[in-house]
Amino acid sequence: MSTALAEAPPPVSRILSRKRRAILDAAALLFCGQGYGAVSMDAVAKAAGVSKATLYAHFTGKDALFAEIVAERLAQVRAETEAQAPHDLPPAEALRAMGRHWLRFMLAPRTLAIYRIVIGEGARFPDLARAFHAAGPNQGRAWLTGWIAEEVSRGRLRADADPRLAAEQMIGLLRGDLYLRSVLGLAGEPTEAEIAAVVDAASDTFLRAFAAPSPAA
Repeated sequence: MSTALAEAPPPVSRILSRKRRAILDAAALLFCGQGYGAVSMDAVAKAAGVSKATLYAHFTGKDALFAEIVAERLAQVRAETEAQAPHDLPPAEALRAMGRHWLRFMLAPRTLAIYRIVIGEGARFPDLARAFHAAGPNQGRAWLTGWIAEEVSRGRLRADADPRLAAEQMIGLLRGDLYLRSVLGLAGEPTEAEIAAVVDAASDTFLRAFAAPSPAA
């Protein structure tokens, strides 16, 4: 290999990707440490080691930056959930695997920190609340709606079930007392046994409402 090739600079796309990663990591730390309102785009650029021009080339404002942080975390957990809850599993088994993974995600310190920011500052910054809802809960509900719709089409959930309503109710069952106490900082770090108990009860309740009748019935 020639010296010229060996010392060739990395592609522009790779440089931009590194900068985008640095921006997202710096912003997440600042938001979780200081809140949304106290963090400026100048502070993000400085912490990420990029110019303001580079920052604004990637993100039009704080709401877009916050939304990307939320969307990125959700995309990761969604990909992991898809691998754990394929449609060839029985619905009860898939719901338990999916529910445990999602509840762990919702109870993770970074996820709780992001949620508390939105609850604490969303009224003063409506763009923050809208960005969070669109990139986080709305996307998660849309994915679960699609999963339920596929189960309905396979005849494993009731044919008359409304997939969107069923998704909302499953999410509501997971966000019970353990989740509320965790949001309020009253629960400590939830144990696997606590998570399993919530998910098992939620899955049982969901299936009592939406499982397809057995052939004998």
